[in-house]
Amino acid sequence: MNEPMKPVCPPKPDPRLPVCYGALQLESRYLLSPLAGYTNLPFRRIVRELGGVGLATTDLVNARGLLEGSEKTLQLTQTCPEDSPFAVQIFGSEPQQMKEAAQLLESRGVHSIDINMGCPVNRIVKGGAGASMMCRPSDTVSLVQSVVEAVKIPVSVKMRLGWDDSELSAPFFAREFEKVGVVAVAIHGRTREQGFRGVVNHDGIRRVVEAVESIPVIGNGDVTNIAEADFMLKSTGCAGVSIGRGALANPWIFRQLVQWEQTGGYDPPGNFDDRLELLLRQFRYLLEMTTEKRAISMFRKMGHWYLKSMRVKPALRHEFQLASNLDEFDQAVRKIAAEGPAVGSRSGVLPDMHIPVPGGPVERW
Repeated sequence: MNEPMKPVCPPKPDPRLPVCYGALQLESRYLLSPLAGYTNLPFRRIVRELGGVGLATTDLVNARGLLEGSEKTLQLTQTCPEDSPFAVQIFGSEPQQMKEAAQLLESRGVHSIDINMGCPVNRIVKGGAGASMMCRPSDTVSLVQSVVEAVKIPVSVKMRLGWDDSELSAPFFAREFEKVGVVAVAIHGRTREQGFRGVVNHDGIRRVVEAVESIPVIGNGDVTNIAEADFMLKSTGCAGVSIGRGALANPWIFRQLVQWEQTGGYDPPGNFDDRLELLLRQFRYLLEMTTEKRAISMFRKMGHWYLKSMRVKPALRHEFQLASNLDEFDQAVRKIAAEGPAVGSRSGVLPDMHIPVPGGPVERW
């Protein structure tokens, strides 16, 4: 069976200054985006072990839930010595809650706070948080300033280009946030109204880059390989790139990007056996954090993408999803290991995989 063709590697980029979040200098300009349900501690650990991650950010964390001591919310903020530097992304619409949540996180040793004003999901937006903050400029700048002034650690903001195409307000917000002490902004190159439809507006991200004086702007959206990262950097002038879905499909992408930046080439991602080992390692890390039953339930979503990327047959993927205890989990894994990939070889480069995004009207998400 023919192996997939190796993608053409863009030329080695010109040297750039390191990316700094205030006094915090990142080891690379490639960041793990916060992804609901995915960027928990076990996943952050495995991408860090593979190398190349400059900063990893948690799943979005409810400021109110954090202050109330919600067990599920606190679990989202769990870390370990190897998980460094790491940021916690908080969301909320009440300035006092956001300020107190940031102070609580600072007291627990978090390296950086990220404020979510880009999430388009209806349940977040209806509460006045996420992307809806872009509809209240004065209140939003005041809220962000109160968080910045409440802590000594760096505060960044992640947002979209605007609520809709009628007003791409991200340049305005970036400029105002810089004035009140925000150390960096990350921009997803779509509006809230778009959801994930259409293409990323690289010109829109460039306008944000041009709107600030000195803080780094991090580009985000549809970067799943080296060529797309190269295009994001060159077309927008952004200081770094934040990657979410691309890391689910290929956890090696951060290491590849650093190799490309340093040498002009990069190693292929892991093969079938490498990915199986990574799957098991990530699951073991999850077992360290929670009960067997909860770990198996929580891992189903992540396991699905591992097995898809490994080109495991649908019947075996289904059996894996049905596992309800460790014996059934181990039995499913043994069958998968014995069967190997349905397409490609277990020791060679596997075909690229695309991780889909939510579709349909964003109001129904």
